[in-house]
Parts: sequence; structure tokens; C-alpha cells
Amino acid sequence: MALVLPCTFCTWLQRKTIAINRRYSPKLRRGAKATTCEFRIPVEVSTPSDRGSLSVPSHKVTVHDRQRGVVHEFEVPEDQYILHSAESQNITLPFACRHGCCTSCAVRVKSGELRQPQALGISAELKSQGYALLCVGFPTSDLEVETQDEDEVYWLQFGRYFARGPIERDDYALELAMGDE
Repeated sequence: MALVLPCTFCTWLQRKTIAINRRYSPKLRRGAKATTCEFRIPVEVSTPSDRGSLSVPSHKVTVHDRQRGVVHEFEVPEDQYILHSAESQNITLPFACRHGCCTSCAVRVKSGELRQPQALGISAELKSQGYALLCVGFPTSDLEVETQDEDEVYWLQFGRYFARGPIERDDYALELAMGDE
């Protein structure tokens, strides 16, 4: 089977040609075609009975959720994000942005491997130390991970750039600031 798509350039050219022809030749009827260029793209169409043969490999993912004190085990296809698959199976895991930019869904890999090409929230250095983001992670083998404290991972990622460490709460400065209001 082939999917037939009109050429984008030819579609644009067709509209321009018809518009010009209408201006100078009012007898050209509406719906007339000026070009016939088409792309023929072969596509494979699967029926529900064929889908079993075209299945994507799945892997068992075990998540040790330290914050909640529970362990989740679920199957994730190689072509789906771990967080998305967990949610579709009614498993609640920590997350925030869903775009790989923060550290809310950060985990430490205990065993197995995953692919995370869009994980911007952790550096290459942290990735090499076994950190990963579930929201943009695809399993490539059976996987066992442990959730991390978001602040700890954020500190590992950016802490060296912020002076001498985390900022401690200064109640006196807070009182002064609140007194001005």
C-alpha cells in the first residue's frame, strides 16, 4: 500500500497558478488543478492480528521509592518513557516538568540500562555516576532504580556553582524583611 501525499511546493504553486489564471482567464473553473506532482510513500499497515508479530520488546522495571517506602514493579516497552508507562499502570512516581529539565524524577540506577537522550536536568557527569530521569528514560534492559531526593540531585548538579553550599535560613533577616511590609 502507498500513501499519496501532495508535494508541498506543488500545492503552493498550484494555488498561485490558479489565482493568476483566474485573474487573466476567468473561464478557469474552481477546483481546476495546475499541477499533478505527488509523492508515493510505501507504508506498512498492520491489522490487530498482525500487532503481536510487530511487538516492541518490554523490560521489567523495578523502582524503589525511598520517599514513600514502597517498591513498584512494572513492564515498560523500549519505545515508551518509564514515567508514562508507570502512570498508565496507575503507579505514582515523583515528577514535575515531564521534559527532562528538572530533577524531580531523578533516580539512581542500581542495575540495568536505560537510554535518556533528552535528559537535560542532569549532567553527563551525573549520568556516568548512574543517575537518570524517569520522565525521559527508555529502558534498554531489565532495570532496577532507586528514587533520589530532588534537592540532593540538584545540589550535585549545580551546587559547586553556588558559593559555599546551601543557603541556611536566617530568621533575623526574615523578620527584618517582613517588618517592612
